[in-house]
This record gives sequence, structure tokens and C-alpha cells, in this order.
Amino acid sequence: MRWIGASLFTPFSFLREMIVGSLRVRLLIRESRSLKDKRQVVRSIQDRLRNRFNVSVAEVEAHDQRQLAVLGVAMVANEVSAVRAAFNEIVEGLRSHPVAELLDHQVEI
Repeated sequence: MRWIGASLFTPFSFLREMIVGSLRVRLLIRESRSLKDKRQVVRSIQDRLRNRFNVSVAEVEAHDQRQLAVLGVAMVANEVSAVRAAFNEIVEGLRSHPVAELLDHQVEI
């Protein structure tokens, strides 16, 4: 890309496909006795996902429920297969999490 005056000129030969995927997971944290307990588990999961998969993660629902966490995960890539593979690995990892039980998940690509 190059700048021309105050506008950005992008030749069509440089355009690439951008794939945006989103994953929504609902987790049950049975051992959580307080919102502080929940926050500790959620923060640990968020940090692991960010570091291992280079994704964006946020708690998107159920902020005031101490045993339920709903996380939104977003990823951008240039191939659908990369997003699917990462989301599949994330879901499998959450299924075997020692504290949080995966209730369900939804993927949109």
C-alpha cells in the first residue's frame, strides 16, 4: 500500500482475503464460591488462550453469576483452516480443563 495525498490507494493485486472467526463458550465453574474465585479461573483461561493461540478473549455474559462464565474468542487469519484448527484445539483443551466444565460452544467463521 502507498499513500497518495490524504487518501490511501490500494491496488487490487495486493488485496488478500481476511478470515474472522468467533467462538463463544459457556463454562460452569462448580467450585466457585464467589465472583473473586470465578474471576481467578476466568483470568487464567484468558491468559492461556491469548498466549498459546494469539486470540482475543473477553468475558461477554454472566458477569454477576459466580458459577457461569461466557467467553468470546476472536481470531483473524488468512485461511479458514487455521481458524478452525485453533478453535477445535481450544474447545478440546476446555473440555479437559480441571476446574471449568465446558457446557457448550458456538463457532462462526
